Amino acid sequence: MEISILATFTIGIAASLILGIAANRLKVSPIIGYLLAGIILGFFSGVRENKEVISQFADIGVILLMFGIGLKFHLTELIAVWKAAVPGAVIQSTLSTLITAALLHLLGWPWHSGIILGMAISVASTVVMARVLSDTRDIHTQVGHIAIGWTVVEDIMTVMILLALPMIFSGSQHSSAWEIFGIAIGKIAALTLTVIVLGKWVLPQALKLIAETKSAELFTLAVLALALGIADGSSVIFGVSIELGAFLAGLAVGRSDFAARAAGEAIPMRDAFSVLFFVSVGMMFDFKELISNPWITLVIMTVVIIIKPIVALATVRLLGKPLGISINIGAAFSQIGEFSFILGTVAYSIKHPGTGLPLISEAAFNALIATSIISIALNPFIYAKARKIKISDGKDLMPKKDELLPENKNRCIIIGFGPVGKAMYGRIKQRKDAEIRIIELNYKTVQSLKEANIDAIYGDALRPGILEQAGIIGAGFLALTTQVEDGIEIVKRAKQLNPEIKVLVRRDLFLGASKYNMAGADIVAIGEGEVSEKMAREIGRLIDETDRLAQAAKA
Repeated sequence: MEISILATFTIGIAASLILGIAANRLKVSPIIGYLLAGIILGFFSGVRENKEVISQFADIGVILLMFGIGLKFHLTELIAVWKAAVPGAVIQSTLSTLITAALLHLLGWPWHSGIILGMAISVASTVVMARVLSDTRDIHTQVGHIAIGWTVVEDIMTVMILLALPMIFSGSQHSSAWEIFGIAIGKIAALTLTVIVLGKWVLPQALKLIAETKSAELFTLAVLALALGIADGSSVIFGVSIELGAFLAGLAVGRSDFAARAAGEAIPMRDAFSVLFFVSVGMMFDFKELISNPWITLVIMTVVIIIKPIVALATVRLLGKPLGISINIGAAFSQIGEFSFILGTVAYSIKHPGTGLPLISEAAFNALIATSIISIALNPFIYAKARKIKISDGKDLMPKKDELLPENKNRCIIIGFGPVGKAMYGRIKQRKDAEIRIIELNYKTVQSLKEANIDAIYGDALRPGILEQAGIIGAGFLALTTQVEDGIEIVKRAKQLNPEIKVLVRRDLFLGASKYNMAGADIVAIGEGEVSEKMAREIGRLIDETDRLAQAAKA
């Protein structure tokens, strides 16, 4: 039975929700629930026929995920980790490819097929890695920086391989290998230069104009247009992956004052659509192929889950990093994903000029999918176990409460910089040991604060990621100095992120004040109460004064 695209999308989201909740109740990663949702939906022909639609919806989530990662990456950090990421990616990919090819050759595979399949499984899934690192709060640690930088290098290498494969196996002698890779590098360099120019001169001005409209809807649309437009344009114009284009777009916007708000706007949409990536992977699973060709799957599984992490661990250690960091990075690479499928699909569609057969067989492609599902499901467990290993020779990266800012109980976060916020800032800044950060949704106000060397973030405190960037985890105080419609949700989120923080809320009316106390606010300052108390005191003072005058007159 044929079903509509809307119905397919709804069924995919609903199935992910139900099985994600089930996985959460069983205390396993929700990713397993999403993959199971895809496997189950794959049995229904109506949904299976729209598999490509779900895959395209999933691409939106992938783009927003990589865009968000780019927003949080500073260029200096990226350049610093590339000293480890570039040689690490090259060494790990080469060794994993050669080991895979050798093992498959023992099973009778030709060397070219083994090498191509080895290249496919040497690439880790950026989506899975980012999700696992984010869930464990390691995305902004040294492990996260190196691992993400590493996958970006792998993505670039894979793009060059994708461009080279059709030329190498077409039998054409017009282009040498150096010319092929030169073209690929030239395209990537042109894209990078284009994004740098956009990020420095075009994007900040465009976002500034939109921010000045004070329309939340327009700003959300602008973030979507930037992320999706640059990612898709990168693929169409420059021939690179949408992941790389989205990452570079995030880097460009991340250099502006709009980084925090852009991240907050992208997160809810990212989470909804990225779930469909795992659903689309699950829908490609074929039990029959797994049963009929178990040895191929077993070899690939062994390389992905055991050999590749060991190779990555040894490579990071060889590059001079502590063993604790090396173990975590090795564990993060115990999976494969989207680029493995892309490379496998291209290889399956190309015929070898000598044999006339596909570069990899259908059985190999299905083994790739089976390995992807199993490795994605196991990766959160493997990484969690790796993080618990205590190493005496180095700093193991159990992250601090806040990787962006160190813990400081004298840190006060002020939401809103109106008259109350200004007065509070003026009083608090008199204390030399106080650290103050302002969250403000008026861009002009943020600009003026930064010009005055006042630490300010442009964004909506209700959006995910804004409070974290302000340093809520490890802070001592949060002051909500402005009237906002969803202030109670801000209080709840602050207490969820940092149960020890003291929350102060300003309210003009008694109405609804008790709800803030129930949400976790420690002090609720009510304008009505202060005004009525002051007026009552004044009336009492006047009555006393009148009585004294009357008594004095009688005397």
